[in-house]
Amino acid sequence: MAKIIVVTGASTGIGAQTARLLAEGNQIFIHYNASREAAEQTATEVQERGGTAHLVQADLFTEAGCDALYSEVSVMTNRIDVLVNNAGGLVQRQGVSEFEWGMMERVFALNTFSTMLLTSLFVPLLEKGTDPCIVNISSVAARTGAPTATIYGAAKGAVDSFTRGAAAELAPEIRVNAVAPGVIETPFHERYSTPERMEQFREKTPLKHHGRAADVARAILFLIENSFITGETIDVNGGLFMR
Repeated sequence: MAKIIVVTGASTGIGAQTARLLAEGNQIFIHYNASREAAEQTATEVQERGGTAHLVQADLFTEAGCDALYSEVSVMTNRIDVLVNNAGGLVQRQGVSEFEWGMMERVFALNTFSTMLLTSLFVPLLEKGTDPCIVNISSVAARTGAPTATIYGAAKGAVDSFTRGAAAELAPEIRVNAVAPGVIETPFHERYSTPERMEQFREKTPLKHHGRAADVARAILFLIENSFITGETIDVNGGLFMR
């Protein structure tokens, strides 16, 4: 049976690659905020791979934006099978001595609050799905600490904790897991990391190279397909963090 899948932050990077990987035979709701042209390109590629694409714009920094995303999807379908809470971002690098309340709110709103609220909103549609599941995106920053990205790391640490709590509460009907990427070559690092910082990351990574969006997307697919995993966060980081 074709799956109905919602992927947030799907215009570029990990979200776009996930939408492409999951495309064949499925309906993909491609969420974006400002990057409409990139989202349209993702939609075209989803259709080329045998999927059906629906574009949905919403600002996930806000409660109203989360509500709008849910409302638009729920008008078009009465069930979903998969929710990928991928939307997130560093927003701005800041040292601990520079923290401002407004910045902390923005980082947590985008990375944590939107994940929590969208999960809550979509539960009724997921309950009508087939083997329904949620995959959240955490980060290696939550594992190792990340100077100048400490707020972001804390927000992703909250996503980890939320994943386990939601998995326990929503079982056995809905599975909830997460993926924690390491340093992945996406527009995220093009925006926030200098070439020098990227080289430092590479040197610290045991596999001596950065990841690709496809590496993370394949981990997301694995969690969607494996019906005996819930409450887990899979690290995809080239050995940058080991347990």
